[in-house]
Amino acid sequence: MAPGLDDGSSLFNFVVRDGNGVKGMVDLGLSTVPKPYVQPPKERIDKRMATRHEGAPIDLSRLDGPDHDEVVKEIVMAAETLGFFQLVNHGVPVDLLESLKDAAHDFFGQPSEKKAVYRKEVSPSPLVKYGTSFVPEKEKALEWKDYISMIYTNDAEALQQWPKECREVALEYLKTSMTMVRRLLEILMGNLGVELDDTKIDGLIGMKMVNMNFYPTCPDPDLTVGVGRHSDMGTLTILLQDGIGGLYVKVAEEIANIGKKGEWVEIPPVPGALVINIGDALQILSNGKYKSAEHRVRTTSTKSRVSVPIFTSPRPSEKIAPLPQVVEKDGMACYREVIFGDYMRNFFGNVHDGKKSLEFAQI
Repeated sequence: MAPGLDDGSSLFNFVVRDGNGVKGMVDLGLSTVPKPYVQPPKERIDKRMATRHEGAPIDLSRLDGPDHDEVVKEIVMAAETLGFFQLVNHGVPVDLLESLKDAAHDFFGQPSEKKAVYRKEVSPSPLVKYGTSFVPEKEKALEWKDYISMIYTNDAEALQQWPKECREVALEYLKTSMTMVRRLLEILMGNLGVELDDTKIDGLIGMKMVNMNFYPTCPDPDLTVGVGRHSDMGTLTILLQDGIGGLYVKVAEEIANIGKKGEWVEIPPVPGALVINIGDALQILSNGKYKSAEHRVRTTSTKSRVSVPIFTSPRPSEKIAPLPQVVEKDGMACYREVIFGDYMRNFFGNVHDGKKSLEFAQI
């Protein structure tokens, strides 16, 4: 039964508990934004107040030629300043990226009951979770987003347990991205004086997860957010955006040609590119040298938007702390050692609030 859209609790049950998601609500026909989704003024995204990041994407194929050192410098510089950069010629086939967007639309285009079988409380697999917003039970205003989250253990389990509408293409995306992730980590860790072997790489990205995010059209994007201000908890995030745009990153310290401290910069979609961002774990390991990027997503009134991130993180049992090579150089550690599973629980147990999640590990 459809809820009264102005009755907060029946709307919450319809969208969250019954698994209809924001899409189910939008499909009922909306001319205004329901109250539970109206963000306080300070959280709204004013397009006119943001600049566009006009920097060219980094061409990863140049690593294999005479420009190697220059490309390394570009990657390190981006990790130390904005915490975000775009890559082209990254080794993931562009037609695979197009298929991924189609698969995301196929999954979210299904009737609600087909998606709701993966709700956290009832999902047939501990590896798959379908949901909406971030921590809807705790949020003062909900995020305008539905998602499916797929944890990777091995190929066989992914092909058996991930949703059939997107399992093959999502697994292919994850596997073909790992060469690129490895190269990026070798560059970023090498810059800190750390040589990487397979065991160390596994320590950094032993846990991998593919999400598909769906942002249905919104009657008034100025009142809502697709995702609130946050940084990612892991090591590196690889993100495929579609052509619609709406991703904003906060400038932590003034960066020439990009923006002043505290400004928001839009990361425009570039055909065939992948967006890379630094996560909290990498900020901790680098003792703050690399910056996890605070970012958020605006909604759109014209067309439903999809994005597909791969989150790479240490395993929950892994201990993370600033690397001894960096601490020796810096003279002190800015973060304490934490078990990554504890960091995760804190991250998922609280609403999005900028980079507050990092306080858990701060000394």
